[in-house]
Amino acid sequence: MGVFAASDIVEVAIRIEENGVNFYKFAEQIAKQQEAKELFAHLAQEEVKHKKIFEEIFAKIEKDTPVESYKGEYNAYLRSYVDNNIIFTKEAMDRELSKVTDTAAAFDFAIRRELDSILYYHEIKKLVPAAQHGTIEQIIDEERKHYSILSSMKKKMS
Repeated sequence: MGVFAASDIVEVAIRIEENGVNFYKFAEQIAKQQEAKELFAHLAQEEVKHKKIFEEIFAKIEKDTPVESYKGEYNAYLRSYVDNNIIFTKEAMDRELSKVTDTAAAFDFAIRRELDSILYYHEIKKLVPAAQHGTIEQIIDEERKHYSILSSMKKKMS
């Protein structure tokens, strides 16, 4: 298992945001309430923006330069975190989505995903060039806002 290069880490972030876009578009379709539909549509657009930001970061990072490794242990941890907590493969995403059959389930799923993203972005901050930290912090703040909006809307609708 090689060292996670900063570019790998950002590529994962891009995939997280892509999955988010796909999920929110799906959630918008199944939501019954107009307010929920509008929220999901808005969140899909936000994730598109985040994806573009990560793509810009990715373009600036040297592809082959691994960041300083924390004796490999940290990379193993991050890789297993990604494999176990973040839905990457289309199959895993489809499996999860098949359980989302109503607005309440869509809110639960979205809330978990936002928390996963926040945790992941906190972890990767240590591994990307310091120049990118501010940008990643901004995205973390936005994901936090998504989490809050989703939580309060879920309460309101249940």
